[in-house]
Amino acid sequence: MPQLRDSTTHAGAGSDGADTAHSPQFGTGARIFGIETEYGVAITGADRHVDARQVAATMFQPVVVRSRSTNTYLSNGARLYLDVGSHPEYATAETRDPLDALAQDLAGEWVIRRLADQAQRRIRVKAGRDSSIHVFKNNVDSAGHAFGCHENYLVRRYVPLAVIERELLPFLITRQLFSGAGRMTGHGFELSQRADYLDEAVSSATTRARPMVNTRDEPHADPREFRRLHVIIGDSNRSQFVTFMKLATTHLVLGAIEAGVHAGRPTGFGSCALADPNAANRAISRDITGTAGVRLAADRDGNDAAWHRQGTASALDIQRRYLDIVTRAVQDDRDAVAGSLPRTDVDRVLAQWRELLDLVAAGDVDALAERLDWAAKYRLFNAVRRHDPHADLWRIQQLDMDYHDIVNGSVYPSLVRRGMMRTLIGEHDIKDAVEHPPQDTRAALRGRFVQAALRHGAQFSCDWTRLTLTQPAHDEVVLLDPFDAASTPRFDALLARVEQADTP
Repeated sequence: MPQLRDSTTHAGAGSDGADTAHSPQFGTGARIFGIETEYGVAITGADRHVDARQVAATMFQPVVVRSRSTNTYLSNGARLYLDVGSHPEYATAETRDPLDALAQDLAGEWVIRRLADQAQRRIRVKAGRDSSIHVFKNNVDSAGHAFGCHENYLVRRYVPLAVIERELLPFLITRQLFSGAGRMTGHGFELSQRADYLDEAVSSATTRARPMVNTRDEPHADPREFRRLHVIIGDSNRSQFVTFMKLATTHLVLGAIEAGVHAGRPTGFGSCALADPNAANRAISRDITGTAGVRLAADRDGNDAAWHRQGTASALDIQRRYLDIVTRAVQDDRDAVAGSLPRTDVDRVLAQWRELLDLVAAGDVDALAERLDWAAKYRLFNAVRRHDPHADLWRIQQLDMDYHDIVNGSVYPSLVRRGMMRTLIGEHDIKDAVEHPPQDTRAALRGRFVQAALRHGAQFSCDWTRLTLTQPAHDEVVLLDPFDAASTPRFDALLARVEQADTP
């Protein structure tokens, strides 16, 4: 893979210093969001040996029949493929709002669940009617193998990687307070499923080491103007509220960072830089109170001496620092910030962010449990142990796995049915996201192309920036701007050739 070549050029500004269309005052403007989710696979109750590799292969049989490959793009603009280690993976279509990204992520659950249901019926014919497929939207299996949930944010190229490492990582590490999926280990309860499996802060590696932020330079957009920030530190979440909040708050922090770099002034986030991000990540994961102190690095900005003097801060301290700075940034440029999120109420995000931190500080797990995965599981595990003081770690971990099983799990659906877990998007909107791409990004064009190719029996291939017709004739269109959903004469000509595929 090509490695990231950092740039100090303000690609968002012209020679006269004027901003281009995608570089507004606040620094956020339109942003592209995406989520890639790797799913774990298992089977129980089979009369004969069936391993995870066979289950995954059976799940992807319809995909291979449709696309002649286990790697394909869908009519909603998303990518579906079978990753290394027999992990089904779903990458959402490009979206411009966290609510749309959430809908696309839930569409991925629906697609994977449908494949698993079909595979389960086929496997039961050969391996017994009690065979049950389990697909886990989590980050670690019972054998200790880890797999990821990766967030993608399009950021301006003029933001140096060193600034991202110093100013964004403390936020990503401490947002475990509300974004962690939670798990029970031999060490006790932990906020994050990923914390114990990450090796580095920032790296281009993905297999030999697991960084918190991956620096592979694959912007899937104009590389002179953008880079794609590939965040690996996050957990897979069942909670709709958490998925939405982690995207929305990260967007606001990135906007403040972009604005500071663009204006050549400190953001104030430098006072939160961590001396040892890996140690802080693990320590914060094991402290549900948010009060454990972690060591801070030297403040290079030199503007926060009083706050920084003690040399340590808690996750709550750091999160509140980020919230205060972002709140001021929003107040200073409210129209630009509001315009950066087509469907999201920024003031509501800020209010919910503050409320979550207050509830963590108060230790009010019950109030958090209807919104946060870790709190819902913490309350459940404690209830099990009150009912059965002899419940062992294995029993608790079985409940944990059930919570994340999107096919045959009962814990999470039960919480939703009983009104004990907040939802933001209903079944109707999820099914719409399964069938249709977002209409305000280039995913709309990709979706139209895939739908037409499937309808007319044309052979095709895609990636994030290219649409390729391979049969009955070769033709290709490049879509470099992820914000552009407008059809062009070139695209219309490609679509016309696709529609001729089934013409005698």
